[in-house]
This record gives sequence, C-alpha cells and structure tokens, in this order.
Amino acid sequence: MNPESLVDVLRVALTAAVAEGDLTPKAVPDSTEGVGPAAAQAALAATEITVERPRSREHGDYATSLAMRLAKPTGMSPRAVAQVLADRLASAPGIAKVEIAGPGFLNLTLDTAAAAATVARVVAEGERYGTGDALAGRAVNLEFVSANPTGPVHIGGARWAAVGDALGRILSAQGAAVTREYYFNDAGAQIDRFARSLLAAVRGEPAPEDGYGGEYIAEIATAIAADQPALHGMADADAQELLRREGVHRMFDDIKATLHQFRTDFDVYFHEDSLHSSGAVQAAVDRLKASGHLYARDGAWWLRSTEYGDDKDRVVIKSDGNPAYIAGDLAYFLDKRSRGFDLCIYMLGADHHGYISRLKAAAAAFGDDPSVVEVLIGQLVNLVRDGQPLRMSKRAGTVLTLDDLIDALGVDAARYALIRYSVDTTLDLDLDLWTKQTNDNPVYYVQYAHARLASLARNAADLGIDPRYDDPAAFDPMLLDTPRESELIALLAAWPALLRTAAELREPHRVARYLEDLASGYHKFYDAVRVLPMGDEQDGGPAPAHTVARLWLCRAARQVLANGLDVLGVSAPERM
Repeated sequence: MNPESLVDVLRVALTAAVAEGDLTPKAVPDSTEGVGPAAAQAALAATEITVERPRSREHGDYATSLAMRLAKPTGMSPRAVAQVLADRLASAPGIAKVEIAGPGFLNLTLDTAAAAATVARVVAEGERYGTGDALAGRAVNLEFVSANPTGPVHIGGARWAAVGDALGRILSAQGAAVTREYYFNDAGAQIDRFARSLLAAVRGEPAPEDGYGGEYIAEIATAIAADQPALHGMADADAQELLRREGVHRMFDDIKATLHQFRTDFDVYFHEDSLHSSGAVQAAVDRLKASGHLYARDGAWWLRSTEYGDDKDRVVIKSDGNPAYIAGDLAYFLDKRSRGFDLCIYMLGADHHGYISRLKAAAAAFGDDPSVVEVLIGQLVNLVRDGQPLRMSKRAGTVLTLDDLIDALGVDAARYALIRYSVDTTLDLDLDLWTKQTNDNPVYYVQYAHARLASLARNAADLGIDPRYDDPAAFDPMLLDTPRESELIALLAAWPALLRTAAELREPHRVARYLEDLASGYHKFYDAVRVLPMGDEQDGGPAPAHTVARLWLCRAARQVLANGLDVLGVSAPERM
C-alpha cells in the first residue's frame, strides 16, 4: 500500500461516516438561500486528505491530520472525529493498527503484506513506476536556455540547461506532451555588435567598445576567414554581413553541440529573426492596434500592460518606427498559441523579473487567460574552489562556460549539482565537493547506492540464486517485517507522489533530495539486514524465502534509483 492507496482507504472511511450520519455538517443553510444539505454533506466527504511519514517509527507508518480538518465543519472535537474514523479504519484492509494521538492525529500502521505490496508493484512496473497522468492532455511549450548566439553557453545558461531538461522529463512523466524549445535571439543590436566584433578580429583591430571580446571571437573569425579567403578584400559593410551570417551559424552549431554533450536536446530551435521576416511581428502589432490595446504617445506605440498587472506600459513600436524587443515577444507568444500549446513555460535568468508581468499582460491583451503563461526565474551561479569564490576568467583557467564546467566536473556531477537546489536561490557550486569520490558528494552517494545494488544482484547470480522476478508467487511480502525494511519500502512508496509534486510545483530539485533519502535508506537497510546467505547456508538448495524477499526489495530500490536518476538526466552506473 502506498500513500495514494492509503488516502483512498481514508476516503472510503470518511464517506461512510458521512453517509451513515456519524459525521454531519455543523450548520446547513436552507437550500433556497445557499448550499443545501446534500451539497454540504458532499463537501464534507470531499475534504482534502493528506498523509505523511511520522518522524518516529513508534508513531506508525503514516499519520494524518484529517480529524482536525473536520472538527470545525462538524462542530465536534478533533479527537471525537478521530474516534469515528478510527472505528472504521480498524477493520479496513491493509491496516494493522490505528491510534489516536495528541489533539487528534490518526497514526496508522499498515500490515506487513500491504506495506510490502509496493515492492511487487515496482518490480512489475519497472521503468514505468512513478509515472502518472496528472498532466495528460496538456500541450506544454517549455522554453529554456535561449542564450544569445553571440558566445558560448555561460554558467547561468548551464543551470537552465540542466533544470529545464529535467523539468521536461518530469512533466512528460506525468502525461504532458512537452515540446522543448530554444529561442535564438538572432535579431537586433546584440547581433550587430557580434558581427562588428568579428570584423575587428579579422582586421586585427581591438574589439569595439560595446562589442564582444574573448578567445572564442578570435577563433570564429579565424575559422571564417580561412573558409572565406575573399573576406579580406571585401568592403567593411559586405564583410560584416558575411561575418554576421557565418558567425551566428557557427555559434548555433557550437551551442547545440555543447548542449547535446550535456544531454540536453531541443525539439524546436526557434529563430527570432523569422518573426520579423515573416511579418508575424507586424501582424501582432496590427491586431493589438485594432483591439485598442496599443495607443500612440510621443510618436511611439505603447501596450496598455498596466491594465493587466504590469508596473508600467511598454513601448512596442519606438518613435523611430522600429519595433522594441517586446514586439518580438508578442508575436512569439501568438506563434506558440497557434501551434496548440495550452501552457507556455518560460525559464529566464535572474535579470528578467519584469518579464513575469509583461508576458502575462501580453497574453491578456490578446484575450487569453494569463495562466497559460508561467515564468520561472533562475538565480545566479557562483563557483567556489578551496572555499573561495572564483573570478570567471578563461585565461586563469577557471570555469566560465558550460564546456568548461563539463570538463571540470563531468556531465553527471554538473547536471546533478545544478539541479539539486531550488532555482529561486543563488547557487554556490563548490568544485572541490562535486569532484570528490566520497559520500560527501551527493551524486556519488546516490550513484554508489545504485552500483552497490547492481553488485548485489551479480553476487546473487554468482551464488546461483534466482529470485524469479517474473513470478509474483515467488515473493512473500510478509517476510519484510524489520524496521529498516519497512522504512525502505515507505521510501519506495513515496516516489509516485514525489514525482507528481515535482511536476506540479515545477521543482526538479525535489527529485534529487528524494534520491539522497532513498540512497540513505538503502545503505541503512544493507548495514542492518543480511540479504545473501553466507558460506554454505544455501548448500546448493533453493534460496531461503527471506533471501528472495530481500532481493525483491533490493531490485525495487535499484529500479527507483534508476528511474529517479533518469529523470535528472544522470547515469545510473552498474560499477563504481
């Protein structure tokens, strides 16, 4: 029995108590004036039910505060409500013991077979265990990274590459149809500065004051010049246009290659320039003018975004007739909606807080529900070595780009480190910690648990033990009755709800923290309970039933660790 099925058992008890009149609404307004008796009873029976693991094993397997939630609407004391529910739960299938504690908590102890049934479920479902349909039918556009094609992906973009990809996996695991999208800002002033910087490098001149420096500029300029010998004889305007086209193309390729190495791939690479060249920007502006959501002032056109919660109205068409940056955002939103997405998630950097109200205002101006837009803001990443923050300097050999981070930590450690913390907090990434091959390193700790389980399975095979995972009759759940076994089973049972919560809250870091708890639970179990027989205990005969049951539990733990690591895009090694 897992937390979801236990909630179902509680729901049955509550519904029966309401139907039989043992729990009734305290006061029911006359049906002609408000909610009638039937509706009030239905609302009482539909009270939200949650269960959680108590801190102490002595308080049972799970606890619920349901009775305290029901006290006010029923006019009864919490302990009286708890007694009504306890009387029904005492005979419920899978419940071994019910105790009323404190002001009205219900502490529930599952019978061993019901608790251990989770193990059989994990083994049967394999990679599917934990997945659900909470977001089935949702078409999600998930846009992340979206770094300008004027340089390599930097550390901030690296955080979104890891977190965004993991979030896409989590949403997909809950049934959503997710499209991962990268928005290339290949139009506007930053591309002009990029092209002028390349031209200066080709001409052997210093970078423009507002341009881009760095070794990568010289490398790209040199490569283009080698492929285009005529470049040196071109007029500056023609040379700059060639460098713009070729430079952006090469940066696209480099960015895609780096992200692919980081196990982050996209379904769509959307080019900002296409919105302007296709007329989509003009069409969006015309639509807003026609609806009255744009107004003219001081020679410019402004969006009435304050009417929809923005802190100020935004210029869409500047006084010189050129579109402001938000014009592309407006057209891009319409393009996403025209492709059938009913949820558009934007994952943006720490300096983009203003975009939350801006993008929601854009949705409202087009007559859409602002809730179709979600904006997640990621905070900065600071790099630390020997306890000291690093200055980002390529020349000094410190990490600057995603490529450098991969070189320093490897893909697994880099992804895990960037995902492990909530994105709304600044991340101090300790390079020394994440390269350690010890349990102090969280990703090593989790991967070692998986490798240890894989080794256990190999040892069982060497002993000739066949747990017969394809035969449920081979597994006796009643034998998994020690405290460490019960604790490990409870952790396995929590995985589906944890994954669903991570999807609902858009918080992949919850998966990493769960995996560390699961790894800890397994290590404690392994240290306390012997799984494989010693010496001649087996003596060539069939494996003892306890051995088989514990191997099933280990198989389940290994599966959930693998499932969780896969969600994070981190490998589950067989050996370490």
